[in-house]
Amino acid sequence: MITIYGVSASRAIRSLWAIEETGVAYEHVATHYFNDSKTKEYQAVNPNGRIPALVDGETALFESMAINLYLTKHYAPALYPTEALNEAKAIQWSVWAISEIEPLQMQIVVQKFFTGGNPDQAVIEAATESLGRPLAVLEQHLADSEYLVGSEFCVADLNLAGVMLLMKSIGFDFGQFPKVDGWLNRCWSREALARAQSLD
Repeated sequence: MITIYGVSASRAIRSLWAIEETGVAYEHVATHYFNDSKTKEYQAVNPNGRIPALVDGETALFESMAINLYLTKHYAPALYPTEALNEAKAIQWSVWAISEIEPLQMQIVVQKFFTGGNPDQAVIEAATESLGRPLAVLEQHLADSEYLVGSEFCVADLNLAGVMLLMKSIGFDFGQFPKVDGWLNRCWSREALARAQSLD
């Protein structure tokens, strides 16, 4: 039995979404990113003391992007590109998500939700402006394709759209990026994500 540790209101939503896409049976251990993830028992699974984490038999993994690549490759091969170049592209977009999008969106998240109602508007505006560059890259890439790699939803879409769920929570305006907006709506409307979001 596969076990996923984390809560849906965290980065763990990405891996909960991924395992819901696979359709395999699993155990969800609701592990919060504060006290729960700092216990000795949990750190035996993920010594970083962060969520999510996965245990599958003798296999233990941390980092949502790695977990999702593993889950889809082994349990949902239709979501994992098999051709070498497309596999590399799926990994490329997964890494891009956490290098180009996540740091900037997190600046906005911190200001909007973790400053006690006293956000630094200058930080929000600077991060919003900076997001324009990677979003323009994504907009151009999606100009002639509905998905990131090939013509069907795959792990690349899952990973990037999973990271960008925070953009939804901060009410980011995608008006300048209609292709990105349409792609996100296609990804976010998947039933597997709705099931994952219903988990505590």
